[in-house]
Amino acid sequence: MTLGSTIASARKRAGMSLDDLAERTSIRASLLREFENDNFEKCGGETYARGHVRNVAVALNCDPLEFLELFDAEQSTASRSMYDLLVENNVTTPKNEKNRISIKTLAIISASALVLVGGGQLVISNMNSATSAKKSPSAPTAPAKPTVTPTPQQSVVATGANAVTVQLSAAHGSTWLLVSDSAGTILYSGRMAQGENKTFSANEKINVRFGNAGAVDVFVNGKPEASLGAVGEVVDRTFEANSSN
Repeated sequence: MTLGSTIASARKRAGMSLDDLAERTSIRASLLREFENDNFEKCGGETYARGHVRNVAVALNCDPLEFLELFDAEQSTASRSMYDLLVENNVTTPKNEKNRISIKTLAIISASALVLVGGGQLVISNMNSATSAKKSPSAPTAPAKPTVTPTPQQSVVATGANAVTVQLSAAHGSTWLLVSDSAGTILYSGRMAQGENKTFSANEKINVRFGNAGAVDVFVNGKPEASLGAVGEVVDRTFEANSSN
């Protein structure tokens, strides 16, 4: 017989219930039930277990030495595993008392970890972007300047004996022009494309600066003028009503 069955048999012979034995020994009935099942792990260590066994033997009018010999034979530290000793001395928790983490709890922990990792990566990414923006500011783009196409001023159509009309034809190439009257009023300033024709009228005289004299044919009051100069040559000419210079 084991120590547990010996205690149970002695208790029944004495006509005691577990509660009766608990009252006599000051040991909880639940712990006494464990003793009768040969489980002494919850005593808090071998020393406490031996003391409980001795008290139970005395309460049942049995020989304490007999009970202790059975205890040593069955529960001695020499034959106990290291795990059992650790449990008995409250160093570790019995396997059947370990807390089990549910699948739901694991899922919540995993989701929280993913959120934390994702949030951390987003913060780091934003910090890197801000740092890059500070280190390499983009140069401001200058607004595009509108293209201004020069337009000739409205020529005053001259009449009378002192009137002069100058017709220009860019027959041989393009050129730039600066046209003014006798008072110094600018009649035109700009580019004249090849094939383009322009006519200017004023009183007394018209002053013209040609940027490419060889490209332009000139007519004064309907009469052609001699060649103004070579291609690419800059020439200043004054055209009057009765003569040309």
